[in-house]
Amino acid sequence: MNRSIPPAIKDAVEFDISLKPYEKFTLDNGIPVYVVKSNEQDTLQLEMVFPAGTWYENQSMQAQATNFLMKTGTSKHTALEINESIEYYGAYLNRNTYHENATYTLHCLTKHTDVLLPVMQEVILDPVFPEEELNIYKQNQKQKLAVNLQKCDFVANRFIDQYLFGEFHPYGRVSSMMGYDALQREILEGFYKKHYTYNNCKIFVAGNLPDNMIELLNKYFGSSKWNGESKIQRLDLPIQPAEEKKFRIFNDENGVQGAVRIARPFPNRYHPDFPKMLVLNTIFGGYFGSRLMSNIREEKGYTYGIYSQLYNFRQVSALNIQTEAGRDVCEATIAEVYKEMEQLQNVPIPQEELDLVRNYMIGSILGDLDGAFQIIQRWKNLILNDLDENYFYNNINIIKTITAEELQHVAKQYMSPADFYELVVI
Repeated sequence: MNRSIPPAIKDAVEFDISLKPYEKFTLDNGIPVYVVKSNEQDTLQLEMVFPAGTWYENQSMQAQATNFLMKTGTSKHTALEINESIEYYGAYLNRNTYHENATYTLHCLTKHTDVLLPVMQEVILDPVFPEEELNIYKQNQKQKLAVNLQKCDFVANRFIDQYLFGEFHPYGRVSSMMGYDALQREILEGFYKKHYTYNNCKIFVAGNLPDNMIELLNKYFGSSKWNGESKIQRLDLPIQPAEEKKFRIFNDENGVQGAVRIARPFPNRYHPDFPKMLVLNTIFGGYFGSRLMSNIREEKGYTYGIYSQLYNFRQVSALNIQTEAGRDVCEATIAEVYKEMEQLQNVPIPQEELDLVRNYMIGSILGDLDGAFQIIQRWKNLILNDLDENYFYNNINIIKTITAEELQHVAKQYMSPADFYELVVI
């Protein structure tokens, strides 16, 4: 071997990317368990997913409050005792609410699994929603909301979603003081009993699992039909976007910058143009070397950062450009965004720029597949959206093979400035 000759540089697009398969088990009561094993570290992640997101609310903020307060007390232990029993073992039990789903996720050392699963079982199967904890929750959330409403970027995020989807749609619904005041213990209990049931549960596990992992899951979650059986029907709710498309809101008279949002509805991930737009959006404003950053940050100096993103919502998605800029240059920033859209429509993307973005996107995917925790998250997103590995590999293929002409066609179809909602909050 001649060590004076460096090895050949290999572009990321030349790598053969494969998605490690999962193992599937079924608990005695029918709960599906998806597993990705890894022996790299003595840790594991266990996530329980329920169709209990904001989509299924019949009262504003019901889903998030239910999910949060499940951990604040059971018939046997207080919130303090639950948290101490988890933290004693250096573990973390997190909860999240999204539009369609709600989750509880346990991160712990493998050797402590058998001690922590009973705690997680108690939180999931036996919450009592203490009145005192509910009052504390409402007070804290109202204080946070009062503070956040003074921030232009927070206000802009709320309004742009309302313009795109409608204020009564789950994607456009926002929190309010009155909504928090209206939360009652009985409302949370009713939502919990309907949505957090054994037949609506899916479990995703990754990491270095104990040999008896499935037996442990069966013991604590698979041995009974806990909370009974409930059939959840996902309604196709109507989207009611705003009729006007340009908005200017004055929120902070002493502020020195404004929040800019430029957005339009876009087909969801099941549409064939969605993966193509992921590539185009990366070029446009999806990473630090994007055209929006090069123009508006580097050349014009209007902002510290500007990005565009595709929402991954199930019913419909959206393309959203967002930034905070000086008050005196907000309108100029919007004009430059539209110029970049028109440039993508009228001039084919140079091959060198396209190759750079291909390598960036493939490299990012490689990083996202580094480890069992990341792999199970990829599988979770596919499974919960009724997709399989073919969707993953099709997206990879589009990144590697899409041409400048195809991207220009997508830009002409979806990047006309007249189709975008435009908002400035100052």
